[in-house]
Amino acid sequence: MSESQSSSDSGSFVSIPQTAAEGGLSFTQPATTSSAFFKIASGSPVTIGWNFTSLYVTPERLTVSAICDNGNTYPVGPTDGVIDGTATEVVWDVYSYQQANPSVPLAIASYTLTIWDERGPSATRSAGYFSPNSNLVFALYTPQAYTPLTDGETFDFFHTFSRRRN
Repeated sequence: MSESQSSSDSGSFVSIPQTAAEGGLSFTQPATTSSAFFKIASGSPVTIGWNFTSLYVTPERLTVSAICDNGNTYPVGPTDGVIDGTATEVVWDVYSYQQANPSVPLAIASYTLTIWDERGPSATRSAGYFSPNSNLVFALYTPQAYTPLTDGETFDFFHTFSRRRN
């Protein structure tokens, strides 16, 4: 037999070739060619985008979370991290999240984004089905206020450097 069949909740069947790859996603935003740093500030939402790959069975829903280096896990997006299974992006207002959750604030740190479908974060990898993803690492930071030089003050790198060494 060269194909397997899977039923969906709607009662229809999907034929999945035995040679099919496991389903997944490829991130489109932020660009995976560079490090991603996101500012925790009003009016600076974080957008994460992706394209699905090798899916024969569309997920019903996706759960998106950010796991911080400090061990805390945060829901990503406007709906406590659960979004429609056909979504190809999620927008996370980190500033609003920070304001609404002062007891568990977002850390200025590195995070790993995790995405899984309704089968959970430990779902068995199967041809044509969405496989959990944790390939995107990003950092959050808080911008610092500008500190101007006082009138007449100048910055002299060599003077400052030589003072620190003494």
